[in-house]
Amino acid sequence: MHWAEVEKIANAVLYEGYILYPYRPSSVKNQKRFNFGVLLPPAFSAAENNTEACFMRTECLIEGGPQTKAEIKVRFLQPACAGAWMEAIERVVGPAAWRICDLADASRRESFDFPNIQGTVELAAARIEKRLYRLTVTISNETRIEAAESMDREQVLPHSCASTHTILGVEGGDFVSLLEPPDEFAGAAAACRNVGTWPILVGEQGDRSMMLSSPIILYDYAQIAPESPGDLFDGAEIDEILTLRIMTLTEEEKREMRAADDRGRQILERTESLPPEQLMKLHGVLRALRPADGGDR
Repeated sequence: MHWAEVEKIANAVLYEGYILYPYRPSSVKNQKRFNFGVLLPPAFSAAENNTEACFMRTECLIEGGPQTKAEIKVRFLQPACAGAWMEAIERVVGPAAWRICDLADASRRESFDFPNIQGTVELAAARIEKRLYRLTVTISNETRIEAAESMDREQVLPHSCASTHTILGVEGGDFVSLLEPPDEFAGAAAACRNVGTWPILVGEQGDRSMMLSSPIILYDYAQIAPESPGDLFDGAEIDEILTLRIMTLTEEEKREMRAADDRGRQILERTESLPPEQLMKLHGVLRALRPADGGDR
């Protein structure tokens, strides 16, 4: 599976909750956002009664040998205030590729420095068995801000990583599912410690060359439904319901939706131009049937 194809799935995580129906800034739920995968500046994260962290850690297993390479790309949104509306800038760190045996000898740190936010991505590995390694990716927000104790969460969001996730690839080896590991690796899989994120296999069923480590828990080989006409950013609803709701917005609500954000404008334009046959496809698709007891019939 190519990185671009994986990023289509990752985008569903990256922009989950970015803007919610009714897609207008005046809506209260669109004034309090960015609740997934948020890494706060360490001074604010350590403040009393704050349960949000300044780092996340992915641990996963790789079957491989001396020439096996791991490739890692980190993506997140950096919230940016624009008046009463908070937009976000997409940030990317990497990809960086390293031989897994080299990471077992010495960890690697890659710094990132964007306006108002700085941090690191640390890569490390440990050899568990002859051809089994544990790969660790730690993403840390290391932004220094003064008087953090007097700031609220909305004020520190522009210095935070939101919707943070990691895309991982392997060359000359295979990832091991943490959800359904083979019996021989079950103990090693159970020993992996993931903090604020969870890695799953992505791609075609059975392919073990790529993983997505997401702050939203997903199953292996998660897919975007082919009937989906495009991003709606609200995983709590289904495409058909949201599409029909958008069609009922008043002209005044549509004007506000168009003016607030390019992504909101694109949703509206796509919905208004949706042909009837595409709308009918959203009503439901039967993909497969199998006996409830799992037996053959």
